[in-house]
Amino acid sequence: MNGKELKRLLLKGKTTVFIDWANVHGWANSLKREVNAEKLFHYLRSYPEILDIRLYFGEDNHPKSKAFLKQVEKIGYTVIFKPVKYIPVAEIESQKIYRRKCDFDMEVCIDAHAILAKNSDIQAFIFFTGDGDYEPLYKLLITLRKQVIVIYTKGHLGREIWDMKKGIFKVELKNIMDV
Repeated sequence: MNGKELKRLLLKGKTTVFIDWANVHGWANSLKREVNAEKLFHYLRSYPEILDIRLYFGEDNHPKSKAFLKQVEKIGYTVIFKPVKYIPVAEIESQKIYRRKCDFDMEVCIDAHAILAKNSDIQAFIFFTGDGDYEPLYKLLITLRKQVIVIYTKGHLGREIWDMKKGIFKVELKNIMDV
């Protein structure tokens, strides 16, 4: 912990959490270790205001993928998944190279809108992703006077989000929990 005092989030009221696991998993290089899904869940559950913790992850045929989805569902996450796409990116000596792709930007946005429509007393939205594509959603939530908290790690915050100055709280993961 390096003797650093961890901060607690001050939540405005009933809260929903959105975790884009592909982004969170990608933070491992910067953090020098992986984020523990169970530890993260228990940390978030320590806030009585948090009603739902939604984890978005691509499903493929790899046994680790299937096991991870079962594990996080058992932990207690609301799990949202869809099939992974494999996009050809190169061909070397007649061998095609594919990149794993499974974005959840639209699903997160649709779910946030559905939550707003169904449960107008949700006052705070926490997003575990530094993806700049979420800027329009954050701006809408801020216009609706909702608390918007973006959790990220160093080097993983899109310029569009970094440049937002009003109505959004940007919090580096290492400042709120020992990952």
